Formats: sequence, structure tokens, C-alpha cells
Amino acid sequence: MSEILAPAGSKSCALAAINAGADAIYLGLDKFSARSSAENFDCENFIEICKTARAFGVKVYAALNTVVKECELESFLNSAVWAWNNGADALIVQDLFLGGELKRVCPQIKIHLSTQAGTCNALGAALAKKFGFDRVILARETKLADIAEISKIIETEVFVQGALCTCFSGQCYMSSFAGGNSGNRGKCKQPCRKLYSIDREGFEEKAYRLSLSDLCVGKDIEKLIDAGAASFKIEGRMRRPEYVSAAVSYYRSLLDGKSCGLSDLKRAYNRGNYTKGLAFGQDKSFISSAVQGHIGEFAGIIKVENSKYICVSKLKFSRGDGFKILRGGKEAGGGLYGGEAKGGFIINTRERLKNGDKVFVTTDTALNERLLTKKRFIPIDIKIVLNSGKPAVATLGGVEVFGDEILQKANTRAVTQEDVRKCFDKVDAFPFSPSCKVLTDGVFMPTSALNAFRRRVYSEYYDLISKPQNEQIDFQYSRSDIKTVKNSKSAVISTDLRGLQADIGILKLNDMNAVTESLTADFNGEKFLFVPPYLSGEEIESIKKLCSQFDGIYCDSYFGIELAGNLNKKFFAGTGFNITNSCSLERCKADYICLSKELTVSEADALSAANTFYLTSGNIKIMDLIYCPFEKKCSSCSKLNLYTMTDGDRREFPLRRYKTGECRFEVYNCAELESKGCAAGSLTDATLKSNNKTRTRGHTVTGIF
Repeated sequence: MSEILAPAGSKSCALAAINAGADAIYLGLDKFSARSSAENFDCENFIEICKTARAFGVKVYAALNTVVKECELESFLNSAVWAWNNGADALIVQDLFLGGELKRVCPQIKIHLSTQAGTCNALGAALAKKFGFDRVILARETKLADIAEISKIIETEVFVQGALCTCFSGQCYMSSFAGGNSGNRGKCKQPCRKLYSIDREGFEEKAYRLSLSDLCVGKDIEKLIDAGAASFKIEGRMRRPEYVSAAVSYYRSLLDGKSCGLSDLKRAYNRGNYTKGLAFGQDKSFISSAVQGHIGEFAGIIKVENSKYICVSKLKFSRGDGFKILRGGKEAGGGLYGGEAKGGFIINTRERLKNGDKVFVTTDTALNERLLTKKRFIPIDIKIVLNSGKPAVATLGGVEVFGDEILQKANTRAVTQEDVRKCFDKVDAFPFSPSCKVLTDGVFMPTSALNAFRRRVYSEYYDLISKPQNEQIDFQYSRSDIKTVKNSKSAVISTDLRGLQADIGILKLNDMNAVTESLTADFNGEKFLFVPPYLSGEEIESIKKLCSQFDGIYCDSYFGIELAGNLNKKFFAGTGFNITNSCSLERCKADYICLSKELTVSEADALSAANTFYLTSGNIKIMDLIYCPFEKKCSSCSKLNLYTMTDGDRREFPLRRYKTGECRFEVYNCAELESKGCAAGSLTDATLKSNNKTRTRGHTVTGIF
């Protein structure tokens, strides 16, 4: 199977995807969607689009892929069952444990583990399968070799087109702590797309240091097919219908073996002239530091002539077309088509342009019209029999539809085969492309009766092929009371445990190949190794010996459960598990669990148990970067373990470098956490402390949202 999976942020986008040839669409409901700013679907529109999709044989995946708080459990599970009963072919869920509970109580529901769960290696895939998931949507950072290994375990879905999150899937808290808009709750405000400077030579100037180019796998989709990936996902529930149409058309052509170019796709939306993505290794175009938004397709060069701006170009444009102007690779302004000119066309703009400025088309009205008027039809073969003494009967798709009246022999003019064909060529609003075989023995049938018969045939057949086929579930979830227990234990995360006092010490290495004995020498509590949330299969093998030196492992990703189990070690489920409700807490069988750092103190108190912890002080990690923000300019790298990233409001975000074999980076909040006490155990993140000295605080103190 090679499934093209398209985004449907609205009804118009869903129809654009279907008409362009998508095999499946994914969409969000009014609640629990990781794209809450998209138009999304209310009950009526969801049912309607499911019927349309089913008629075309297109699958619908409903995204309920946010973290769910305790007070939302009942609503979430009932919403999931409602979506299934009304036509969803599968549900996309972020929370592994909540998805497992849904599968336990409703085993007939198909569930896909969201990319927000961060599945990136075979251990994570094996765990997802144990919890009943039918498919994993892989983290965008997953390497090609790991895609192949995971695809042997469980069905895989991979991203091939669209925006890339700068942070490792499911581990981003920057929007949450910078402004109270949680990405894990579908409200990300994309602070990663803003300007930052970094205190490394060559990176001091403000630029879009964390803004990644759009993904475009293109012809390398063949490598993903060879690796065993089943579904190819186009990101973009926040984008317009013409983009959806262009993206689906491009990949449909590739999979159908037709020649195709990127022109339509570039003009519809193109950030950074595209990257192949981390599955194939970080390339030179991975970061779009100069231009943040839509760059379009190159159209020509500016020539200033008689106070007019002429774009020298062989391309043709028309009124309403829009353009972006770049100078030295940076945005210098925008403009509109102003008419033809010798050797090109005029650009109307308020900006002051210069000779040599580059022009890119970002709005092509003729292209948009062509993309939005694409139509897909359902071919049907109809056999129509009109015999005297019997009602009219039409057979299509193995179904028979009968007319109301008994037909009589014609006294004058009989209805002809051509009359019937012409009548059935009128499909009204139905998306049919009919081919009719007509048999008649010369009956009389009034035009009005023939039209009514046609409408009945098409209506009954459409109702049949669009009807949801899922087994209906009668289910209502009700919460049970939670019994809370106070936990007085303490835990600390640090790059050096010497001299620290806590019940549990979590050693976070700057280099996963370092010698650890001296860093834990006088620590008397339980010793855990901090395992990074992203590890390739190869990296996991390389750290197994290191893990043997500790009482257990701490990890922010689900795969850590399997790793600890395989090594017969204790497991500490980190803040990245985003435990926010009692169902997930109960199903997570870790020895220790840190509740989500996005819970308030009162919400955390309500989930306190003998083995739960809460981040109460110290540093707040808000991003994991599985790439080099310095564009892999290794030869000039200062190789410091700590840098400072400064935004437009002069807030300073520590940027920590560590090594797993290759360099990875973490972004920390601009202020340390100062929190009230909590019934759960206390976890302190002291990663950025060294020799009892703490980094300088930023300018803004934030709390937990």
C-alpha cells in the first residue's frame, strides 16, 4: 500500500484533497485537535465529509491528538467513540496510555499513534503495538534505517511534505512557557518562527535561527516505499485548499509514475525552497534563517526603468497575482502584478526596489483557479431494463433499484435507448461518471417519470456507498474517584551528582560516551541515567553498556519503557510523557513518574501518588533539537556546551549542546522555575548549574500553564 494522506483543516480543504486524488484525509474535531486554530469540523460537517470520502473510497482519520486533562477524560473518550460511530476509519491519539485504554474498552476502533508521541525507533514501535495501536505516525526526525526497522513491526506513516517542527515531536513547551499557549494542547503560537541571535561567531545577527524550511521529499519517496512505509503524509491543516490540491496532485503524479514538476507546489506554498528532511540527514537548506514565510517560485529580476519596476521574465502573469521580493536572500517587500512590459511585467509596490532584486511569485490566481476546480468522479456501470408489464430496474454495483410504476407498451413514441442514456448522463450534484447499457422492449415512459427514476437510482446508490460501515459502539465513560497520596521523596537532574542530596539522582551527560563514575562518586541515593528523548536504533545499542552502571534510566520518551524492561532496570517516566490524567497515570507502570510540567500545582496535587513527582524548581527544558542550529558548520564550531539565544524582547534562552555520537541541542526557558510545594515528590532540574553557580536569569519570569 502507498497511501497519500492529505490535511483537511476545513471542509473546502477536504474536498480539494479528495478531488486531487488523495487516498485518505486527516482532520480535527472541535475538541482535542492539535491544530485548534484550524477551522476543524463540527458534528454536521464531520458526518457529511465522512460520507463524501467513503463514496470515493477515501479514508478519514480523526485527530484527537492533544494531551487530555483529568476533567476532560469523559469528554475525550466519548468524542472518540462518537467519531468512530459516525465514519472515522481511525483515530489519531497522542497519549499512548489513553489510546491503550480506548483500545481496551473498544477493541474494534483502529488507533494511530500521533507523531506527538515521538516514535523514532523500534523500541517505541514495539511498545505501541503492545498497547494496541494499528499504526505509528513516525517522528519527523526518524532516520531512514529506523523507518525500515519500525515498518517490520507495525504499519508506519511518514511525513513527505509541509512544515517541520523545530522541536522533537511532542517535547515542545516554548509556546506554553513563553505565552501560555500549549502546543501539546493545540494552541502553539510558533515562537520558533521569530528572530533570535546566538552568541556564537557568525550567528550574532538576529535571524530565523529556529525556523526550518518546508519538507519536500519529492522523488525520494521511492526510498521510503522501499523502507516499508505505508502512508505518506502531507502536513498542512492550517493551509489553504489550493495548497492541499497542489501537494496531493504532485505526490499522486509521482506515485502514478507520471512526470511532474514542483512549480505548482512552490507557488501554492514554499518556505525556504524545501529540505529533504532528517530521514536523509540535515542538508544545507534545512534551516530557513533568512526568510520565515512563503517564498514562492522564482519569477525574474528587477530592472528599474523610467521610475517603474520591471520584472525581467519570460513567465506570464495576470491581474491579482502577488510577488515577494528578495534582496541578498532576505525579504525586501512585496508587490502585485501591474501589467505587461517589454521583456517582462510591471511590479506595483510601495517598497523601494533596486536593480537585481529577485522576484518570486507567491499568488498565482490562474493556478489557484485551476487547482480549486479539479473534480474527481466515481465511474459507475449501469444496466437499465425497461420492459412492459414490469417496473423499471437499474442495476449498478451489485444493487438493484426499481421504479414506482408498471411500464406499458408504447402506443405512439416509445422511449429510446438514447433517451435513457441522455437522461442518466445528468448526474445532478452526484459525483458520478456513468456508462449505461439500456435494454427496452418499446415501452412508454414520460420524461418526468424517467427523471424521477434517475434521481432515485443515484440517490439510493450514493446513500449506499457513502454509509458508514463501522461496527457501532454503545459506550459511555464515567470517571472513578482518585485517591491521592503524598510523596515526600526528592529527585534531581544534573550533569554532576557530586555533592548533591536527594533520594534519586538523574545524571545528564554532556557526552553519552563519557566516563560516569566520578560524576556520581559520593551520591547516596538511587542513581538513574538520563536517556535523551530521541535516539536512533544504532544509538540505543551504543548506550546499553552505559545503562548497566545505573540503578535505572530516566527518559522523556515512551521507548524508554521498553529499554528499561529489556535491561531489567528501574524506569523513571520523565516530564515528556505529559501525564495529565488518572487513566494515563494508572496505565503507566513506571517505577517513578514525573507529571507534566504543564499542569498547575492544584492539577498535579489531584494526581499525586506514592511514585509521582512534579518539577518544582530549577531549569525548564522547553525544546529538544535533533539537528544543528549552526547549520552543521563544524569546522568553525566553538564546541561549547552552553550558548545563549536571545529574542526580540531581549529574553535569554540557554541553548545546551550534548553529544550522543552526533551533536544535539536543548533550549531552556528564559527564567528558572519558582513553584509552590506539591503533594507529589519534588523534582529539581539543575542541568545548567555548574560548581554551584547558576546561569544568569532572563528578563521575564514565567510560570506553568
